[in-house]
Amino acid sequence: MVDDLFNGASELEGRAIREISALAMDAPAAAKSGHSGTAMALAPLGVMLFSRVLRHDPSDPLWSDRDRFILSCGHASILQYGLAHVFGYDVQPEDLRAFRQAHSRTPGHPEKGVTATVEVTTGPLGQGIANGVGMAIGERILRSDFGPDLVNHRTWVIAGDGCLEEGISHEAGSLAGSLGLDRLTVFYDDNHITIDGPTELALHDDPAARFAAYGWHVINVAESANDVDVLERAVRSAIEETDRPTLIIVRSHIGFPSPEMMDRREAHGSPFSASAIEAAKAILGVPNEAFHLDPELPHRMVEALGARRAERLAWEVRVAAAGAEGAHLLEQLDSNGAAQVTRRAAAFDEGTSVATRKAMQRAMDSYFTQARGITAGSADLTDNTGVVLSGSTAQSAQNPGGRQIYYGVREFAMGAIMVGQALHGGLRPIGSTFFVFSDYERPAIRLASLSGAGVLFVFTHDSVGVGEDGPTHQPVEHLMALRAMPRLHVVRPSDANETLDLVEQFLSAHEPPTTALILSRQDMPVLGGEDAEASAVGARSGGYVLRERADAVFTLMGTGSEVAHCLSAHDELMAKGIVTRVVALPCWRCFDAQTPDYRTGVLRRDLPSVSIEAGATLGWTKYVDQAIGIDSFGLSAPGGYVFDYFHIAPSTLVSHVEQVLEGST
Repeated sequence: MVDDLFNGASELEGRAIREISALAMDAPAAAKSGHSGTAMALAPLGVMLFSRVLRHDPSDPLWSDRDRFILSCGHASILQYGLAHVFGYDVQPEDLRAFRQAHSRTPGHPEKGVTATVEVTTGPLGQGIANGVGMAIGERILRSDFGPDLVNHRTWVIAGDGCLEEGISHEAGSLAGSLGLDRLTVFYDDNHITIDGPTELALHDDPAARFAAYGWHVINVAESANDVDVLERAVRSAIEETDRPTLIIVRSHIGFPSPEMMDRREAHGSPFSASAIEAAKAILGVPNEAFHLDPELPHRMVEALGARRAERLAWEVRVAAAGAEGAHLLEQLDSNGAAQVTRRAAAFDEGTSVATRKAMQRAMDSYFTQARGITAGSADLTDNTGVVLSGSTAQSAQNPGGRQIYYGVREFAMGAIMVGQALHGGLRPIGSTFFVFSDYERPAIRLASLSGAGVLFVFTHDSVGVGEDGPTHQPVEHLMALRAMPRLHVVRPSDANETLDLVEQFLSAHEPPTTALILSRQDMPVLGGEDAEASAVGARSGGYVLRERADAVFTLMGTGSEVAHCLSAHDELMAKGIVTRVVALPCWRCFDAQTPDYRTGVLRRDLPSVSIEAGATLGWTKYVDQAIGIDSFGLSAPGGYVFDYFHIAPSTLVSHVEQVLEGST
């Protein structure tokens, strides 16, 4: 028996589509907030995917060889929650009734780790497309390493007009085409509606021509959003394509089948009225009762997915039969590609001067063979940033196992693609660019932090030391901007050896935090003696004492290259009979996580204190009495001149300490 409203749908699929369509109205209406229309229009596509195509098993939601499904248009989250419920995942009726409510498992936009079937945190439009590119890269690399018997899944993304309008879709689509990611399929929900009104207000692109130009396989099913057989045939065509990613264009009608709300902009972001819901439910043939959910439907759907469960069980047999290789795959997936460090990177010699960005290359050379999960790349600045895997080939269709990824001049997409790799599992992505371009990556960094993605964002050329490139390329406010981001670990090492240690910490941690590693362009002294010992013991705590004296009268504090200024000023003041102590604070968030006693011992706020950092002073008063820094844009001149111009020097600290002490006598 087929459904008479949704062409080609079986009786069971039709029931699922109707229930999800009704739920898409009920949940936003109850919450007085949410997006009904897109979820209603996409219910047939979602049910077709979960019923006929996706490699998944609700009895094992985290099966590692499952297909990845991403709802890039995350405002339609009720669609994903409805699909998860109908197909037997752990999304209960009470979860659906709590849509958009505090601490529920059905938040306003999909959040990784909150709801079953949600692979990445989406909502800001377009990022899900780039996340999908990252997941497709992850699958390709692992399939190359372990073979198709153990790794053999696909990535499916649903995106809307807004996703394609956002610039990240251009960056990600272009790279995916260049890499020939044939196991990636994006559905473009072409509903012609935005919050402001018809898309024609601002959009006249030809998406088919655009993605064809990127090198994608493009299928346009036109007015077939409600014909599940047509949709399935398009999907089968995408699966048969072995050289290119696929874009499937679906002309849907937002709010279908509501006679009052269909094709109206109000259907995008406004809950439907009671009368509109009643009329639409009459057409759907479902009771006019809020949250009328058939308790038998999830059980029936799970039973219908028996073949998928058989696929998973057969996969488990193959993994077991693979012996050590199968065990290695499971371990790599479980640890997210953590390094098994048996040989540490060789330390830089005491007394030399080395830019911390150069330490990054030594770390890559040392740990690449010890961390099978590493991928590394840059937004067209590979040699400048030192994120080069000398033992790997460039990722491409010809080299599917290549871990060196050339992202091109695409910082935003690079960030979101790395998030996709990290959340795929089995990989530990590292990507790099100049620090000033963290502005381009910031939205992806934010979602990485929100979702707990183990990504290492490497930013070099960390201050006005960039020099002649001038204020357009000299980061000033960027450290504070990133430090303000919840959960993100912003790390500015004190020297090259500390950089090696902190990179090793990230690579070897089982669940590394999202990390921004901030490195210098210019050479800076390598710590030696007791200073080096203090760094080795304390750097991973985020803050530590380099020079301590019980009779100290002042604390000097810095990060990165300015730690050396603190040490020089300490020596000069000691020669004048003024006893100071020196503190390095490479990671504020790590330091704040330490015990109160530890923090008190490091800061010693009973003493007057001053910080120095070649960036904005905002925020430093949390740790010191006064801050020396740069609260203006930079200057186009040689780096040394710029530092002197802004008084980022030991002499500035010496003068400040003397003035404060003179004023207190």
